[in-house]
Amino acid sequence: MYKSISEKTLQDLEFSTVLQHVSKHCISGLGRESVREIKPIQSRKKLFIELHMVNEYLSSFESENRVPNHGFDTITESIRRLAIENSFIETAAFLKIAATSLKVNELIKFFKKFQLQFPTFYTRSQKIEFTTYIDDEIKKIIDISGEVKNNASSALKQIRRDINNIRGKIGASFSSALSKSVAAGYLDDIKETIIDNQRVLAVSAMHRRKVSGSLLGSSKSGNIVYIAPQATLAYSREFQNLVYEEKQEVIKILRALAETIRPFTPLLQAYITFLVQTDVAGAKAKYAREMNAVLPKITSEKKIYFKNAVHPILWRKNNEQSLETISQTIELSEEQQIIVISGPNAGGKSITLKTIGLLQLMLQSGILIPVDERSQTYVFDSILTDIGDNQSIENQLSTYSYRLKNMRHFLRKCNENTLFLIDEFGTGSDPELGGALAEIFLEEFYEKKAFGIITTHYSNLKVLANELDNVTNANMQFDERSLEPLYKLFVGQAGSSFTFEVAQKNGIPFSIINKAKKRVETEKVRLDKTISKLQKERNRLQKNSDNLESQHTKGEEYLTNLQEKEQRIQEKLAGFQELYDKNQKMLSLGRKTNELLHKYFQTNNKKELIASFNKWVADEKVKHVKKNPTKPKTTSQKKKAIVVKKQLEEVIKKVEKEVLEKVVVVRKEKKIAAAKIAKEKSEYVYKINDRVRIEGSNSIGTIDKIDKKGVTINYGVFTTKTSIEKLELVEKTKK
Repeated sequence: MYKSISEKTLQDLEFSTVLQHVSKHCISGLGRESVREIKPIQSRKKLFIELHMVNEYLSSFESENRVPNHGFDTITESIRRLAIENSFIETAAFLKIAATSLKVNELIKFFKKFQLQFPTFYTRSQKIEFTTYIDDEIKKIIDISGEVKNNASSALKQIRRDINNIRGKIGASFSSALSKSVAAGYLDDIKETIIDNQRVLAVSAMHRRKVSGSLLGSSKSGNIVYIAPQATLAYSREFQNLVYEEKQEVIKILRALAETIRPFTPLLQAYITFLVQTDVAGAKAKYAREMNAVLPKITSEKKIYFKNAVHPILWRKNNEQSLETISQTIELSEEQQIIVISGPNAGGKSITLKTIGLLQLMLQSGILIPVDERSQTYVFDSILTDIGDNQSIENQLSTYSYRLKNMRHFLRKCNENTLFLIDEFGTGSDPELGGALAEIFLEEFYEKKAFGIITTHYSNLKVLANELDNVTNANMQFDERSLEPLYKLFVGQAGSSFTFEVAQKNGIPFSIINKAKKRVETEKVRLDKTISKLQKERNRLQKNSDNLESQHTKGEEYLTNLQEKEQRIQEKLAGFQELYDKNQKMLSLGRKTNELLHKYFQTNNKKELIASFNKWVADEKVKHVKKNPTKPKTTSQKKKAIVVKKQLEEVIKKVEKEVLEKVVVVRKEKKIAAAKIAKEKSEYVYKINDRVRIEGSNSIGTIDKIDKKGVTINYGVFTTKTSIEKLELVEKTKK
């Protein structure tokens, strides 16, 4: 088990918005409620089960074996009532329970049949008892329309038989009274109607005393009165009594059915739990398919590598407006423990920070994330965030006071299994004093070996990031010409805030900007200008690199096309060669035949012709057998072939043994030579201008600079830094 993630972190990263998007894919009300209540899963075992369930469901979209429909009616209230002793529920509720039981049984059979494709679903479904008893017992009593069947009890069967008889008598007596009244001319034109589910005569008001029966009402005008004939009243009273008896018998039968089903209420609860889990997994899978989300590799090594990651909320918003969402690739590891992102406002620093935090939070809540499938990450004990203003009027706290409280919480909770995310680190106080305190906080997080990403404008934090071994500067790229942000993260260099450039773009007069520049400390301007210049140079190199990569890609495509053409030509040549060989063979046969015939025509000697022909055929047969040896057919031939094969195998084994012995000797010699080379390499002291290459690379450069942090290698077009351990000597510098 690991520590829970605070509600503040969920709010800072807008996790509820993601849950709202996921819930729209649910097919049941209980599923939607369950999704909206999702929290980070504390048990690693449960987390992996949930992630694999979602991934299995997602894979089914690309398979013929789609997960069957698992929609269900909410029967929670019916189960609760059913659990009460001597209670009963309506027939419709029983049918919903039967349908739920049937649905779960279908899913259990499905996951058992395709357990190789759905191993996690199969394991979970096998924990639920498979039984048709509930469905059978309910269908035995209640038909598909929701009526209790006549044969549910002998008493109910008799009551309904009596009801049908009474209905017949009521119909006959009413028809008789209707005929008499019509003949006597007592009825209005409509003759009859229905009052309170009972047939009545529509008698003209002037004849109301001439028709015996019970007066049940009249028309609005008063010209018609509605009378139930006396002959039907007695039957109607008997009918009402029978209807009451039927209702009581039905209740008695439903109580008995409830008594039969009651022991299965825990199983019904398990049904609902399983169906809700399946619905939630399905909703997560549909959400993942919508966003092209995947399950990255989760490692035991503490590392985050999100390749081509996008912020899911921003992606959805941009997608609705047909806008492109720029992906980010970011990595945190033991060698790159903390990243300090700088750059201009509205350049994408905060969204990059939120992207990493939200994706990690989603994954630890069992939701797949929109990254490249080669991405990988680690499960953290806690995720700490300090994002936004967070000024508290209620607690009378300023922004800085609130952030200091957060830092106190961070210092108390931070450890090596923590991921922290801080936006605008150090702001809210005097830049120099706040910046100094922020430096101390950063050093504390660094000492605790916590992983984290912070955004800042403070130059001292950029300098500190450059000085600490496992802390790296990064910046959001900015087009210095158009003064537009590119929303792309570049790791390895601090970014300029482009304060004056952005102000100029937003229409601030140049004279005012110039006055502001004079007010700022000269060194500050020089530092910002230097960073800006470096960033421009890096952008230029990046464009050159992109162009070279594009040209390299085109070259590879051209080479592939040439190889394909060469392959097709080779195939054609092989075909021509085969055809040529066949033609040559036919020509040879023709020439030999022609030679034999020519000789025969000269000598007219049949015996010589036949002898020559037989000899020629025998020679050809020998050649054919050598090229196409016949397989042994008889037992003796097969035994002989086996003996020959064994002899060959013995010879091969003997040769292999000799070769292996020689290989062992060669390997020892190579190992000694390698050790000698490694010793020479470890003892060699690299010098300026030595020609070297980085291990695993073909490019050769010269050493420009050697310091404690490593060496700088010059490749002519660009330079790079690496450690001495990764170098391979190509050529020593000439003295």
